[in-house]
This record gives sequence, C-alpha cells and structure tokens, in this order.
Amino acid sequence: MSRERKIAETFVELADTLVADFDVIDFLQQLTVRCCDIFAITDAAVLLAYPGAHLYSPAPCDPSPALSKVLDLALREGPGLDAYRTASTIAPGNLAQAPQAWLDFTDLARETGYTYASAVPLRLRQETIGSLLLLRATDSPLPADDLALAQAFADAATIGLLHARSVQRTETLNEQLHTALHSRITIEQAKGFLAAYRDISLDDAFKVMRRHARHHRLLLTVVAHHIINTGDLPAPSSASSLRGPARDTSHE
Repeated sequence: MSRERKIAETFVELADTLVADFDVIDFLQQLTVRCCDIFAITDAAVLLAYPGAHLYSPAPCDPSPALSKVLDLALREGPGLDAYRTASTIAPGNLAQAPQAWLDFTDLARETGYTYASAVPLRLRQETIGSLLLLRATDSPLPADDLALAQAFADAATIGLLHARSVQRTETLNEQLHTALHSRITIEQAKGFLAAYRDISLDDAFKVMRRHARHHRLLLTVVAHHIINTGDLPAPSSASSLRGPARDTSHE
C-alpha cells in the first residue's frame, strides 16, 4: 500500500467516532500504529489529560520494552508534557541536546536507545486534551513535513474524540475514557493468558484480541476480561450477549 493511501485511510479512521460502539482504546491504539508505520519512527504513545488534570497513557499500544521503560517518566517531564502544557509542537528533540528540565527523561530515553523525541499536542482551538509522543532511534530527527502531518493526525484525533463526546452522553464517554486510563494492566494480563493458551507470541496475541474485538464489535477490554476469566476468546455465539441487548432507535 502506498504512503499516500495509508495517510488517507488514517484520516478516515480518525473521523470514524460517531458510532454507538465507539472504542476509545482501539481508536488511540490505531493512531499510534499508523504513526509508527507512516513516519518510520521507533515508538509512539498517546498521553491523555482527559478527564482530569494529570497526564496518563490510556492506549495499550502493545509497548516495546524500551517504551515501557520511559512511558511513566514521559508523563512527568519531556516533550510530551511540554507539548500538552504549551499546546504547541516540541521539536526536533535531539536527546543529546535536550533541555535540563528533561534530565531524567533524557537519561532514561538515551539509555534505552532513543536518540530523538518530539511531540505534538492533541488540541482543538483553545482546548488541549493531551499529546502524541514520537520517539526515534535513528541518526536523524523526524522530518519537518512528517511532524506537520503528525500534528494533523493529532488534530483529527482530537476532533474525533470531542465529537464523540458531543454525540454520546458526556458521562458515558467520560466513563469509557476513565476506564481506558486504567485498562492497560488488564489487556497486558489477557495477552499473557492468550499467548500461553495458544502458544503464540505476546505481539500475536494482542493482534488476535484486537482483530476479534473489531470483527465482533466488542470493546477490547470486554475481550480482555473474557480471556482472563475463561482463558480464551469469547465464542462467536456469546459475542452478542457480551455486547448486551440492541438499543431501540425507532423513536430517535
């Protein structure tokens, strides 16, 4: 698939939030996957400050060992936090020349192999709800055109999230976002269960979970809980019961 087609498909995916079964975890996961693919970066992570004042990393994003090491610290200092606080792009992010305020983040990031770190805010006009952290382990920074495109992706993702909030009951999306902030442990546990049960890698286990959730229109966390409780994916015959009864829309 050409890069242009991947970019076009990404914008379509980021706009597809006005659905009854919108899964914010899968949505943010897809954003990081697309960024890693299109920009040839090493890792990407969404840092979200919604709902609340502090940054979290809600998307499971199947983190690499290196990303897992720096992610918690990235919530407290570094380009991701600066992009959120200033609502502006932080670049080019050469970690060999990083600001003193990033000292702990920089030391750990360089120790784990990263060389460049940049970030773009998740923003819409005056509202900033987080940032998108982009990490490279190469001898060159992310090109300026790619950074501008990453900002466009982040803007589209923010619009999608805020549109979903306006269409759905606000408390419903708030609850889903709050659950997303604490779901990574559950999904990581389910990956381990499924990998052991099927004798596959953790990466393949996550792909199986995500594909199953999408095919049966289930939330990723619902699939994860089922795996933890039973050891395997929900059977097709039980998928509808996990989704719950269909909503009557005849009077809407």
